[in-house]
Amino acid sequence: MSKIRTRIAPSPTGFLHLGTARTALYSWAYARHFGGEFVLRIEDTDVARSTQDSVDQILASMQWLGLEYDEGPIYQMQRLDRYKAVVDQLIAEGKAYYCYSTPEELDAVREAKKARGEKPLYDGTWRPAPGKTLPPVPEGVKPVVRFCNPADGDVTWDDLVKGPITINNREIDDLIIVRTDGIPTYNFAVVVDDWDMQITHVFRGDEHINNTPWQINIFNALGATLPQFGHCPVILGDDGQKLSKRRGAVSVTAYEEGGYLPEAMLNYLARLGWSHGDEELFSREQLVSWFDGTHLNKSPAQWDPAKLLWVNAQYIKQADNTRLAQLVAVQLAKQGISLSDDVIASHLPLVCGLLKDRCDTTVALAAWAAKFYGEVNVDAAEKAQHVTDAVQPAIALLKDKLAACAWDKASIGAAIKEVLAAHGLKMPQLAMPVRVLVMGTAQTPSLDAVLELSGREKVISRLALG
Repeated sequence: MSKIRTRIAPSPTGFLHLGTARTALYSWAYARHFGGEFVLRIEDTDVARSTQDSVDQILASMQWLGLEYDEGPIYQMQRLDRYKAVVDQLIAEGKAYYCYSTPEELDAVREAKKARGEKPLYDGTWRPAPGKTLPPVPEGVKPVVRFCNPADGDVTWDDLVKGPITINNREIDDLIIVRTDGIPTYNFAVVVDDWDMQITHVFRGDEHINNTPWQINIFNALGATLPQFGHCPVILGDDGQKLSKRRGAVSVTAYEEGGYLPEAMLNYLARLGWSHGDEELFSREQLVSWFDGTHLNKSPAQWDPAKLLWVNAQYIKQADNTRLAQLVAVQLAKQGISLSDDVIASHLPLVCGLLKDRCDTTVALAAWAAKFYGEVNVDAAEKAQHVTDAVQPAIALLKDKLAACAWDKASIGAAIKEVLAAHGLKMPQLAMPVRVLVMGTAQTPSLDAVLELSGREKVISRLALG
């Protein structure tokens, strides 16, 4: 078998949305599983809508997800000479032709066919045929180039996801492969690209199934080797409608900004249309080991934000604290809390280690961490509920003992126990008001650990607010 080569070919007319990210993941994992190569191609022939910002976002998303590519990015607009050469070849061989039909003429043909109950396909006015006299070429009309699609027969392929698919050639017409401005259309350019780049396997969304017969016919007309196609079902949003770039999809980079870890997103995306037994959480290495193109679902997948949050929370719990500190520092900076490199390297990892079990994103983790580095707003109602007159003497004694004891978890814990014994209190009766004063909330991790990381000066000043 020849070397496996897969590709992802996003259009830079917007952000890299979740469906394309999943397709990229499957293409990447398949290539890596078989020791093949993964290509990134930017399909930028939609000149009016393509932007550099979109290109930059696509590249940033691929980098964040860790989907490293072996070739690329390759830009279609830099390959126009190649497309022209192939078109000229097809025209010379009688496999493509110039069409001078105006949009008004095409509309009239379509309406007439609809009125007769026929499919509104192109009527072949400009298609050459033996013994046929073509109309005179009109002046001032720029032609398109159409592909001579076979008039009869079927197009059949064994889809990697759907199984055997057959579409009759009478269901499709002579595809426009070059527009009047000389720019190739998607279905033509993608064939030339996949041919030139020796792509062996194409994973893409099942909205492309109707394009595949045209593409197979063009491959055959060029005498090119066909890749294997795998059409993955769409991803549905909360409303049951398809997620797409134009409706409902959130960009990959938005999840990075929202505090998700790339390995969590990869894990969730992989399971959104593929499975390996009952495995819910797995590493990139395990995914590559398992992903051989089988076990891809034939039915649409449902995007579940709550499940993604759960997956992300599991990865945050497992994450290295030093790495989390770097990510949390970025989130804190957005809140106006700038930390020194020394604090980020030495103190913030300890804070992240203490708090990460109760957080599902690094944004949530940063919100907790901010209590150690920024101002704490104590809710008046919560203070009134917990910081009562009855507990004030115990808080005052604790403040004095904390001012004098060694500043480590064990010594802080011992001071708390001494105050509890002196005032005949149970832990919650003292811990909850102390938490409210120091952290602004009655629910925190272990009190002695929270106080140790908060620092003596800050704890004493906050207890004084009681």
